[in-house]
Amino acid sequence: MVELKTAAELDAMRDAGRVVGTILDTVRQVADVHVSLRELDEAARAVLREAGAGSPFLNYRPSFAATPFPAVICTSVNDAIVHGIPDDYRLRDGDLLGVDCGAVLDGWAGDAAISFVVGTPQPADSLLIDTAEQALAAGIAAAVVGARIGDISHAIGTIARAAGYGIMEDFGGHGIGRQMHEDPGVPNEGRPGRGMRLRHGMTFAIEPMLIAGGRDKYRTAADGWTLLTTDGSRAAHVEHTIAVTDDGPRILTVP
Repeated sequence: MVELKTAAELDAMRDAGRVVGTILDTVRQVADVHVSLRELDEAARAVLREAGAGSPFLNYRPSFAATPFPAVICTSVNDAIVHGIPDDYRLRDGDLLGVDCGAVLDGWAGDAAISFVVGTPQPADSLLIDTAEQALAAGIAAAVVGARIGDISHAIGTIARAAGYGIMEDFGGHGIGRQMHEDPGVPNEGRPGRGMRLRHGMTFAIEPMLIAGGRDKYRTAADGWTLLTTDGSRAAHVEHTIAVTDDGPRILTVP
C-alpha cells in the first residue's frame, strides 16, 4: 500500500528531512584528513539530539543482516558502495566518502546521502560524483504527477550507463513516510512508461549508486553490512527524499 500524504504530512516530512540535511552538512564539515569515521557518527548523533529526532539506522536489522546496524550514519569509503559501518578508520587525503543518514521526527522519516572527496580529489572521482549527482537530479526531475516509476529509473540509468558506470544490482530507491523503507521500490535502471503511476502526495527516496569500474555486482564485507565493489573500483552514492506534487517534485532533505 502506498500512502498519499496530505499537505500537513508533507510539511512534517520536510521537518524530518531538514534534520537529515543538517546532519549531512555537519558531517561534511567535520570530515577531514585524520578524522575517524566514528567521530563523524558522533557528530551526527549530536545533531539528532539537538533536534529531538531519532535514527532509523541505529539497530536497524533487515533480513540480509546478521546483526543490527550499530550507528546513526553509514560511512562508505572508496570501494565501499553503501552500508559502511563507522569505526576507528581515520580518513586519508583523497578518500572518496559516501555518507548516508536518516532521521525520524514526530513519526515521519527522512533519508538522504552525499558523496565527496576528503582533501585533494582525483579527476576520476570528481567525475564519478558529478555523474551520480546528475543522475539523481534527472531522477527527481522525472518524478512528476502522471509519470511512472520506470520513468525515474530510466532517467537515472540513462545517465549512469552513458558515462560507462555500473549500477548496483538489487539495491535502489524506495518509498518512505512513516517508515524509512516503504513500497514501492524505485530501481536505478528501468524502462520508461512502466510501473506505478505517480500521484500527488507520494514520497520516495531516490538514490543512485554508481560503480566506477562499470560492473554491477558487489560483495559483502566481513562485517556483514558493508557492500563493496567486486573489482576494487570506487563508488558514489547520493540520495534525496522527495515528494511528488502537483507543482512538481519537492526535495524534502535539504537543510
